[in-house]
Amino acid sequence: MSDTITHAASDLFESVATQADAIAHFRGRLAVEADVSDVAAALAEPEPGFVLVDTRSDESWAQGHVPGAMHLPRRRIASEAAERIPAGTPVVVYCWGPGCNGATRAALEFALLGYPVKEMIGGFEYWVREGFAFDGADGLTQPAPDALTNVAPSGPAGEAVVNHDITCAC
Repeated sequence: MSDTITHAASDLFESVATQADAIAHFRGRLAVEADVSDVAAALAEPEPGFVLVDTRSDESWAQGHVPGAMHLPRRRIASEAAERIPAGTPVVVYCWGPGCNGATRAALEFALLGYPVKEMIGGFEYWVREGFAFDGADGLTQPAPDALTNVAPSGPAGEAVVNHDITCAC
């Protein structure tokens, strides 16, 4: 029996990038994006090497935000970034979640100002869904991970075990 799988032709692969184009595309995305697990792991280091910026509104920030993040709404980046973040400091931005392009707009603002910048894909929504602690009106909250986003190993009786050492289930 062969280990090779042949797929029937479909419209999905009517147009396919060359290997070089695919490599350039995916390297490019990795140059400007970071997922929440990688950001959490970097923040756990004594010197993360970047400033994490929450670009949401005051109301959203008050509902909850990543511990240690700086609050700088997108509309204020152009006028306040230089006084709050030293030039050349790497920045990671986030907004609400994948259904919002606020972090993309904020990343563009920082790039226009000359900052090295990445967007935390998934935003605050996936930070919470993956079970990372967040600060809010009631203090630090530690949510349970959403089983659809953070697959943790099972305990002896099959119960989920929260394991924040998992950097990505993919």
